[in-house]
Amino acid sequence: MRTIEDQAFLWLLVATSAAFGLIIWPYYGAILWGVIAAILFLPVHRRLTKAMRGRTGLAAITTVILTVLLVILPLMLVASSLAVEAAALYTNIQSGRLDPGQYLRTIVDAAPEWLEDLFATFELTNLDAVRNGLSRFLQALVARALLVGQSTFEFFVSLGVMLYLLYFLLRDGAKLSQKIKKAIPLRELQRDALIERFAIVAQAIIRGTLLVAAVQGALGGLIFWVLGIHAPVLWAVLMAFLSLLPAVGSSIVWFPVAVYLLLSGSIWEGLVLILFGMLVIGLVDNLLRPFLIGKSTSIPDYVVLISTLGGISVFGLNGFVVGPMVAAMFIAVWDIFLATGRDLESEAGQHAAGSALTAPGTAKLGQRRMPD
Repeated sequence: MRTIEDQAFLWLLVATSAAFGLIIWPYYGAILWGVIAAILFLPVHRRLTKAMRGRTGLAAITTVILTVLLVILPLMLVASSLAVEAAALYTNIQSGRLDPGQYLRTIVDAAPEWLEDLFATFELTNLDAVRNGLSRFLQALVARALLVGQSTFEFFVSLGVMLYLLYFLLRDGAKLSQKIKKAIPLRELQRDALIERFAIVAQAIIRGTLLVAAVQGALGGLIFWVLGIHAPVLWAVLMAFLSLLPAVGSSIVWFPVAVYLLLSGSIWEGLVLILFGMLVIGLVDNLLRPFLIGKSTSIPDYVVLISTLGGISVFGLNGFVVGPMVAAMFIAVWDIFLATGRDLESEAGQHAAGSALTAPGTAKLGQRRMPD
């Protein structure tokens, strides 16, 4: 039984850990993306460390610089272009120069009767509702972009925290992981299995999900730009997010656009978009994702869908990573419990048998002499 001093120290440990978590919570997003960047660029850091003859600090600084040049600056340019295109699209819709209802009317008029009934079921034949809904979406997007622009100081502080954390995670990641491993209050078998499983799944989700989304979004935006479709960056970002959804993914965007091009007389453009969507964008998900994730670490599609939507609703934009990560941890813990449960029961049975053999009554029985 624990002494009062041990219990008091345990409560102190919990209280200080909770207080520390509360203090760093305002920057949980920066911390999250710092960890994600460390996982993504860890192979690069290892190669640089080997090339620099074991100088991990210099390799970490070089990796951070590469992260800024290859990821952060391009993302900032994409975000700037996204805000400009969304604002221009919203202005064109409000002024009447661009009428999304007319595009939908073209599709509805050329659609067969059964498809018209399907449109009516989802209220897509109400052109005013579609126009107002798209306007509200673009208005919210522009407002969000303006809010980010007004919070420039907070953005750069969070960016600095992320890069600062990335440097130390790359430099001291091995030592930190060993400390975390020792601090986990689990049996050695469960602890090793949990860490191994979580590391594999975390890398698979982050690399597979983020890289596949980025590639699909970039390819979709490229073909939209080549075909002269309005706001290619906006649609590229939208396709990148929708690629997180299993089964349908980015086809929610490019397929209706291809149908509109076919029905409006742009036959070649529509055919090119359909072929490119199926043969290039679609194959990215079928070929690149298994290569990055692997079949042994895949999570069921329905779990990915539910955890992604739930994560976004709870954590906002960060939720599309946090949600699947929590789901992966949930599955890993239950897999380990089912795998190690029998071992624990067997160990408990052996311990009980050993205790019975050393019981006082059993000892006396063993000392009793057998009759001649």
